[in-house]
Amino acid sequence: MPNLKLSGVEVVRGKVLPEWIDVNEHMNVAYYILAFDQAVDSLWEELGITRDHLNVTDSSTFAVETHITWQRELALDEPYIITTQLLAYDSKRIHQFMRMYHADKHYLASTAEWLNLHVDLSVRKVSPWPEAILDQMAAFARRQSDWGWPAEAGKQMKVRHPIYSNAVCD
Repeated sequence: MPNLKLSGVEVVRGKVLPEWIDVNEHMNVAYYILAFDQAVDSLWEELGITRDHLNVTDSSTFAVETHITWQRELALDEPYIITTQLLAYDSKRIHQFMRMYHADKHYLASTAEWLNLHVDLSVRKVSPWPEAILDQMAAFARRQSDWGWPAEAGKQMKVRHPIYSNAVCD
């Protein structure tokens, strides 16, 4: 099989654990979120948002929005790779897009879009990123400046031709 062409920066490798398998004999929804959350933590390390940094600054990040898509199943013991792409950031927020690939069979299994806020834990309010973190975000963004916006990012969930919809129409 040809080499896997990854979109994004590789941040995590793992394999599907027995406790992650559900009644459908594939990786359960909750564990995709766990794996993607581990990828977020890996990106934080790269950006300098380490446990030491969080303790010294009494700050953290809070996830405020996520959107997960499932493309193909992963089963017991199957290896995966997660990549990330920084979509946007400002003085208090970071928006990233992640892809989970089957590491051996070379297919896209799942995607995750994640929005986090920087929070001052002493007052539990959104606060500006430290300059050093903003500098790291800028450096990370420069590495991917020629990448396009992922097709799956920003998608809205909807039933195309619903029999029933509770949507308010104008």
